[in-house]
Amino acid sequence: MLPHPIVHQLRALNLDGMAQAIQDQQEQPQARELSFEERLTLLVDRELAHRDGRTTQRRLKAARLKVQATLEAVDTKHPRGLDRKLLRTLGEGLWIREKRGVIITGPTGVGKTFIGCALAHQACRQGYSAQYTQTGRLVQELLLAKGDGRYLKLLAGLARVQVLILDDWGLDPLSADGRRILLEVLDDRYERGSTIITSQFPTTVWHENLGDPTLADAILDRVLHHAYRIELRGESLRKRERKLITEKTEPLD
Repeated sequence: MLPHPIVHQLRALNLDGMAQAIQDQQEQPQARELSFEERLTLLVDRELAHRDGRTTQRRLKAARLKVQATLEAVDTKHPRGLDRKLLRTLGEGLWIREKRGVIITGPTGVGKTFIGCALAHQACRQGYSAQYTQTGRLVQELLLAKGDGRYLKLLAGLARVQVLILDDWGLDPLSADGRRILLEVLDDRYERGSTIITSQFPTTVWHENLGDPTLADAILDRVLHHAYRIELRGESLRKRERKLITEKTEPLD
């Protein structure tokens, strides 16, 4: 059995995963039957897994997702038009490597933001950077940044994010300057990163909602082409949950 001081030395070297694996092996008699190479392989595998976990947590913290959602937690049984095969395909991450987008539309409460955050969470687990933003607030922040010299820095930071969520697309009306800013964000990301857009409005009315036909053409040209579409429908999940809670708490006659 390896002496305890080695565990302390490994922790001093920031090899916490390996240190924990050694402690686990000391408590498992069957581990003594393994060869040196086999035990060393297990130690290295544990350290790699530990480091991957820490790195993923850092990515998730930086992403500032609105909800801590995972693809495993997505309700695929509720009748809302969710294509389970498409969701599994997106979970594999090829769309990120191909720099393609995902557009999620549907009425309030059907889980658009949850699915968007779940896809971003999966991206973080696969080694990609992600960031959640509410579209209207992002535009307002960039408008303010133009006045205090932070604009180009913020724009460059958004361009580097590998998976950007633009939540509540079309919910807030955009000014002329706001439309130009949105175009700059999307132009910087076009074929360089992947963007997830969620919206209560179907894509058929996006052009009209944007207002300016010329800028609308330019903006939509960068988001609609080569994007996967998830079109949800049906009853609000939040409304259904409230109904179930009410039914459970309602006194019997």
